[in-house]
Amino acid sequence: MKVKILLAEDDPDFGMILKQYLELEDFEVAWFQNPEDLTEVISGPFPYQLGILDIMMPNMDGFSLAKIILKAHPNFPVLFLTAKNQKIDRLTGLKIGADDYIAKPCDPEELVLRIRNVLKRTLPAVETKIRIGRYNLDTEKLLLYHPAENIRLTIREQQLLLYLLQHNHKTIKRDDILDSLWETNDYFTGRSLDVFISRLRKYFQHDPEIKIQSLRGIGFEVDFPV
Repeated sequence: MKVKILLAEDDPDFGMILKQYLELEDFEVAWFQNPEDLTEVISGPFPYQLGILDIMMPNMDGFSLAKIILKAHPNFPVLFLTAKNQKIDRLTGLKIGADDYIAKPCDPEELVLRIRNVLKRTLPAVETKIRIGRYNLDTEKLLLYHPAENIRLTIREQQLLLYLLQHNHKTIKRDDILDSLWETNDYFTGRSLDVFISRLRKYFQHDPEIKIQSLRGIGFEVDFPV
């Protein structure tokens, strides 16, 4: 799944350039030009893994916005972006809890490198060997091991399997899967999801304790003995 970035930048041209470049680097970007529009976002479900906040914005500066975000989400990594490059700004950002700081105009490649470095420090390490009932999943090799057979997964199959594992023993809405993995929700992607679910059921046929049940009109309920 893509890393979701919250971008607060009031400059329409620079904001668009940043958004497009980061999306080319396989990030998902939610861009806000007015920090006040973030009020409901901050108080509601917060799916972002990193924030890039411009310091010099109208109505609310990046420092004030960061304080509000970090009050609601204390461990949220923040990278400040600003045209100012003064020591006092760096100190202020560090006191608030910034994970990094870069001055405009910035090299997009350097920004991406800084983002990846912050994510390495803040995102949990990804487990590469996962036990699933009588099976073993190797996420690096995209292989599902079982004494009866070894199954090579496609990238999409593994993404779906990992998503289901993250929501083990829970009811999972179809729309949430489609929005997270396919980033669209129409008839054709819905049919694709059904095909992938059928494949996963077939792959796990050697362990009757593993269940991927369809809930009509809702989605799925999974039970993986891990």
